[in-house]
Amino acid sequence: MDVPSESATSPSLIPRRAQPCARLTAADWERGALELVAGEGIAALAVEALARRLGVTKGSFYWHFKNREALLQASLSRWEAEDERELQNHLGAIHDDPRERLGALFRWVSSEIQPHRVYAALLQALEHPLVKPVMTRVSQRRMDLLGLAFRQAGLRHDVAQHRARLTYAAYVGFLQLNLTLEVPHLSHEQYEAYVEHLITTLVPATLAPAHRT
Repeated sequence: MDVPSESATSPSLIPRRAQPCARLTAADWERGALELVAGEGIAALAVEALARRLGVTKGSFYWHFKNREALLQASLSRWEAEDERELQNHLGAIHDDPRERLGALFRWVSSEIQPHRVYAALLQALEHPLVKPVMTRVSQRRMDLLGLAFRQAGLRHDVAQHRARLTYAAYVGFLQLNLTLEVPHLSHEQYEAYVEHLITTLVPATLAPAHRT
């Protein structure tokens, strides 16, 4: 990214804060913050480090955000909103058989590496007052949507809720093992085989007509 250009008007007469400061938008800073968190964790999120990463001056940050915490809050809100929108889009995908929709959802989630890394990093920062409420909402929303998907696939409400919790526990556990502890190390082929095994194990084999919705 380019360093923000100065106004052609005499800079001595215009407070630096009031000058148009960057081609970077607030959204650019938020996405950059999420990338930094995904790679290095919450503790690594610092204004100066992020500015260097984005190739701009630290001063341009304050055009959009009051401080680091304001950036973190905005970034988490962006991540949460994008997560909900993407899940809704994929759960609403057209499949005649709800089981196929669930399988497609599993495969899509397994291919989205960056959101996994953000989630894994946030799991390590639950003590932060801004992080835990977001993680609680995101996790509950995901389990609710999974529960709905399993009900549509033919399971009773209580069984669908248990299956949703089991599925989500498998997801979180795999993140902890694979991204945080880095064990076991899986090749691409092994990872795809693991995902297919999950689908076979967790998605109902048949669709009960009485439970179609």
